Amino acid sequence: MKNILLFLLAASISHSYAQDRKVSELAVIELPRNLSLHFLSPEPIQYVDISQKNIIGDLPLKNVLRLKLKDSVQHADAIVTITGQKYIAQYHIVSCDSGRNAVTEIDINPADMKPLDISGIGLSQPQLKNLAINLFCKKQNHSVTSAQAFGLKANLFHVYSAGDYVLLSLGYENNSNLKYDIDELRFKIEDKKITKATNVQSLEIKPEFILFDQPAFRHSYRNIVVFKKISFPGNKVLNIELSEKQISGRVITLSVSYKDILEADTINL
Repeated sequence: MKNILLFLLAASISHSYAQDRKVSELAVIELPRNLSLHFLSPEPIQYVDISQKNIIGDLPLKNVLRLKLKDSVQHADAIVTITGQKYIAQYHIVSCDSGRNAVTEIDINPADMKPLDISGIGLSQPQLKNLAINLFCKKQNHSVTSAQAFGLKANLFHVYSAGDYVLLSLGYENNSNLKYDIDELRFKIEDKKITKATNVQSLEIKPEFILFDQPAFRHSYRNIVVFKKISFPGNKVLNIELSEKQISGRVITLSVSYKDILEADTINL
């Protein structure tokens, strides 16, 4: 079970939130005995506080909170605070008898949220997704750079910058008769020129967000990848490596220069 984090941050936020909203104004949610209640969040949950020990909770998924009464407990009356990347929500939880009409799934709706402006967190996952979808829908007329190998062609169609974020519009064409089963899409900052006498320095970086998690493609494949604050010296490149599952194991690497990053089109947030 995933630990629930950021206690001090959310505790202070919860205090200020309570000043604006009274307990009597909170949505009352019934927690059935012998059943679990699931809260579904539109973005990853950062913190949860349960005011009473008779109720236990955990995060089976990053955007799902599961609540349940402890064994042998017959009554509970608690305030549950849920904090996402950009919101805080509170609910009044009371125990009830289990039945056919018992509600076991609750969507955290905008009406129950209070927006948060936490310095350093940046855009939430839903915001990054909406931004990536908008860019994905744009027509790609030409590529900034490309590479070919094993009947494949890799294209960097566009580079965008939005605040602290850099977004890459990637595309792949499969001109072979074999379906391409994707193993990994990796991003490494490496030396531009490599000689036998040089120790190769490679730094793998992880995207902040990837629009699609596609397992395979037969003809073409496009994706939007989001990074936060990419910078590297001019003697290095960003290598984008797409690898295929074994046994075929075809690998194609697309090199992106820092000049291409610096020439990104700006998007106003």
